[in-house]
Amino acid sequence: MTDYNQFAQLSPFELKDELIKLASGKADKVMLNAGRGNPNFLATVPRRAFFRLGLFAASESELSFSYMHDGIGGLPNIAGIEGRFERFLSDHRDQEGVNFLRKALSYVRDQLGLSAAEFLHEMVEGILGCNYPVPPRMLRVSEKIVRQYLMHEMVGGRVSAQDVDIFAVEGGTAAMTYIFDALKQNRLINKGDKVAIGMPVFTPYIEIPQLDAYGLEAVAINADPDAGWQYPDHELDKLKDPAIKIFFCINPSNPPSVKLDDRCLQKIADIVKNDRPDLMILTDDVYGTFADGFRSLFSVCPANTMLVYSFSKYFGATGWRLGTIALHQDNVIDQKLVAFSADDKAALHHRYASITTDVGALKFIDRLVADSRTVALNHTAGLSTPQQVQMVLFSLSALMDESDSYKTALKGLIRRRQAALYAELGIDMPDDKNSVDYYTLLDLEKISSRLYGAEFAAWVKTTFVANELLFRIADETGIVLLPGRGFGTTHPSGRVSLANLNEYEYARIGRALRGMADEYFAVWKRQQPGG
Repeated sequence: MTDYNQFAQLSPFELKDELIKLASGKADKVMLNAGRGNPNFLATVPRRAFFRLGLFAASESELSFSYMHDGIGGLPNIAGIEGRFERFLSDHRDQEGVNFLRKALSYVRDQLGLSAAEFLHEMVEGILGCNYPVPPRMLRVSEKIVRQYLMHEMVGGRVSAQDVDIFAVEGGTAAMTYIFDALKQNRLINKGDKVAIGMPVFTPYIEIPQLDAYGLEAVAINADPDAGWQYPDHELDKLKDPAIKIFFCINPSNPPSVKLDDRCLQKIADIVKNDRPDLMILTDDVYGTFADGFRSLFSVCPANTMLVYSFSKYFGATGWRLGTIALHQDNVIDQKLVAFSADDKAALHHRYASITTDVGALKFIDRLVADSRTVALNHTAGLSTPQQVQMVLFSLSALMDESDSYKTALKGLIRRRQAALYAELGIDMPDDKNSVDYYTLLDLEKISSRLYGAEFAAWVKTTFVANELLFRIADETGIVLLPGRGFGTTHPSGRVSLANLNEYEYARIGRALRGMADEYFAVWKRQQPGG
């Protein structure tokens, strides 16, 4: 008999591999992996536009050096590029993706007020990948477009895009890595410092502070599952402790997939204003675009908040590795650097002296860029330019979609999958206006209680060790769920991604889990007096 305790210390994502091995080894069952959040949908229109733009860019390159040899091109020329692009659009007007490019050029010029020639030249050079990213933090026109998208989707226009700096990075995970390292290198967090973590949370936010390189003391800010996974006031009041240097938050949450409500946002804003104007906040808002009426913590605490956003889930672009870090130009982190002691300033001057003559004026976001390449390689830092071009096209696709047709379609797709799962499971689907539904958290104790009562639920809870039910589910049904406890939840639960399987497969998961519950209920009933 398998000893499931041997897996107790594994991260949910490592535990997933063990569950997959078990679920895949059944000749009579098809394995269904509902554990990973990689979506099986993606945005095709901005991708088609990317490839059409690439063909135009190749022709632009071939205007130079073509006399030498077929297959050799040169750097694109900005002079006359608008006219040549208009001819390209006309000549290829019947090809998919071309109309998007026409609209995008008009939007950039007429709505954002940017130079069409500069935009086209940056996109053409970028998609060819023929130059280093300059500036390394982000291409100039690209930054203006992407920050417009972020402020529209994450902040709802409550913060001016002109006041925000963006660092384009290799996905949300790179953003986390760079931020943790730069905070440490700049002495903004030190070993033994307290960090607050909104629970439950994406597990690296739990695991990274524990590493020897950081040695941070975690303070859990626990969401209440019985209050719609919102943070109670008494939990948020922990942030008033001046020993807490930074608050890590995922909004909407992972795995409950619930956005912070107005009360939570206002409570945090009040604490920052009245008690902790020095508090640093890191908010990871990758699922915000799936929420109705979403507002980031950046919208209420812009001076205190680093906003991390990844394009991976909404656009189905996990393989592109597209992420951003946004910082308000007037922020408490830069203020902390200015207020450092002479000794700290001297140490940091030594670190960054090779890249600037005025280290004191070097903003934290630019230190992030330098630290991402160990400072000495700052001149070759930056996200690859073709990646930045795709990021821009994704951003424009959302900005130009004034009716939110793409967003509405994705929300409907996910919620139909959720309905199929719960219908076959035989319990009511959660009804919460703050729920995003990218994931659903199956609380195994609560489900047992709803199906067969509190006594059966108590038996389930005491009979199986941590994560044992998830291994039994994998073994008996071929279904892989991630453990909720690995994300910091207090109840035994399984995370189901509603993004990576088809509707009929979620119905199958619901039926399989219900069948398994029926079998365990029969076992429990036989053990009862007179059973």
